[in-house]
Amino acid sequence: MTNTARTAAARPVHLDDVSKAIIEQLQADGRRSYADIGKAVGLSEAAVRQRVQRLTESGVMQIVAVTDPMQLGFTRQAMIGIRASGDTRELAASLAELAEIDYVVLTAGSFDVLAEVVCENDDELITLLNSRIRNLPGVRSTETFVYLKLQKQFYNWGTR
Repeated sequence: MTNTARTAAARPVHLDDVSKAIIEQLQADGRRSYADIGKAVGLSEAAVRQRVQRLTESGVMQIVAVTDPMQLGFTRQAMIGIRASGDTRELAASLAELAEIDYVVLTAGSFDVLAEVVCENDDELITLLNSRIRNLPGVRSTETFVYLKLQKQFYNWGTR
């Protein structure tokens, strides 16, 4: 299941306390072994493996490597607010296909869509804005918020 398929329209999944504990263990260290997780949550290694597989296949969670874009040569990050006409879902789908965009969300308020971009430099951002995003059907206007410093980016908010 892709990120696009996992939208706000998806129905919440009820997780028991053990599944929540497994997720929290993986959020603390995504490389933690199933055996270690099993010891922490009171299950066998095989049972943890099965639960993790179900959680990933259902789209409840992903296990990924999170990188620092700056250290990989992507020195320009920005959030682009887009005012649109027409079906914003179609526009969001088109934006999601662009490799430079890592986050797309439909919003209520002064922008219809927000898109986070990661670019190598300002020239790439200008090209992305002028040649690709602003040319998409339905884009009325854009406003770009250039990131000066990423102060916090964590994915360990737990399962509450």
